[in-house]
Amino acid sequence: MTDAVPRVAFVTLGCKVNQTESEAVAAEVGVHAPGCALADADVVIVNTCTVTGEADRKARKAVRHALGLAREPIVIATGCLATLDADGLRRLGDRVLVEADKTAVATLVRERVGTVAEAVGARPARTRAQLKVQDGCDVFCAYCIVPHARGLPRAVPAALVVAEAERVVAAGAAEIVLTGINIGRYDDRGTRLPQLLRRVAATGVPRLRVSSIEPGDVTDEFLAAAQEIAAFCPHLHVPLQSGSDAVLARMGRPYTTSEFALATERARKAFPGVAISTDLIAGFPGESGAEHAETLAFVERIGFSRLHVFRYSARPGTPAAAMPEQVAPAVRSVRAAELRSLGEKQAREYAESRLGREDELLVERVMTSTPRAVEGTAREYVRARIAHTTAAPGELVRFVGARVDHPAVLIGEAAE
Repeated sequence: MTDAVPRVAFVTLGCKVNQTESEAVAAEVGVHAPGCALADADVVIVNTCTVTGEADRKARKAVRHALGLAREPIVIATGCLATLDADGLRRLGDRVLVEADKTAVATLVRERVGTVAEAVGARPARTRAQLKVQDGCDVFCAYCIVPHARGLPRAVPAALVVAEAERVVAAGAAEIVLTGINIGRYDDRGTRLPQLLRRVAATGVPRLRVSSIEPGDVTDEFLAAAQEIAAFCPHLHVPLQSGSDAVLARMGRPYTTSEFALATERARKAFPGVAISTDLIAGFPGESGAEHAETLAFVERIGFSRLHVFRYSARPGTPAAAMPEQVAPAVRSVRAAELRSLGEKQAREYAESRLGREDELLVERVMTSTPRAVEGTAREYVRARIAHTTAAPGELVRFVGARVDHPAVLIGEAAE
């Protein structure tokens, strides 16, 4: 390590909760995630994921890559894999430190290298703040190790959530996203998610959304609270995983396709035109060609604004990893490709449904184009781009969609 003030870089894998937690560690360390460039780092913090076997491999690859950098940085591994396989991570190299407790990572950095340097360049404009409000899960799906890595559900006290929301709003955040591992399980001594939404909205944040919500938690109470909030963005990410009831049963998912369909119907009744995105797993153990076809048909029937498709990857220690009739990798790939193709079609169709409507763009970046244009997300979480001479990141701009660019980007004009 050089005599210069040390620099810190972050590698964050996995879910939005991990992203939020990396930002919190970065703030404690005194930098802005993702910190400096990897090649310039004296400390690399790898926030790992362990949701699948593939996630484990990516985490170890990220640690090895950091160890191979020319500056020979200290590598601090944290996150879910650090909780379940600390010894395995330590064996990757002498410069690997493992700290499963993310709240202790900043202290570890200071103990090892002292005061660190701020990332090179100006701080990016604050546009969207992700607030972690909940951790842990008690569903124990057959393919998932997360309850073992993160524990049972627990809530961040509502008073702390509101205080943080007030802080980010005062700092200029135009949008708050409430994140959690299973956000519908939020319960702070009787304050549930609907009440939390109302309290966060009372801070005056212009836009408010939730990161992901399980089908069973898309309740009338939740939707009624969301309807009361002018800032609530009409987009729900509701994980499906499979459109086959037989596969859902083997997965241990606590709903049927009929119950999922009812949840989407409730959401669309409360918010006509709501965007509903979802997660799907292709090639779960025992999935037949007919069951895959059921998923394709169900996805076609429901109609989503976006699909996040994952090939099944066995995670050691989960019931699914020991199930018979593991689907061949090549078959998983083909099925995932078919689902992604359908997802691209549906994303474009949803974007086209927004044409001619006035909407609101949260500007996230200025395009390097002539004439000047800005890009960001609409309230329905659709990507959009408009010509604008002055709008800057963090601003909210009214616009009307005129056409859809590949793959599903709304191209529009600023509203009069």
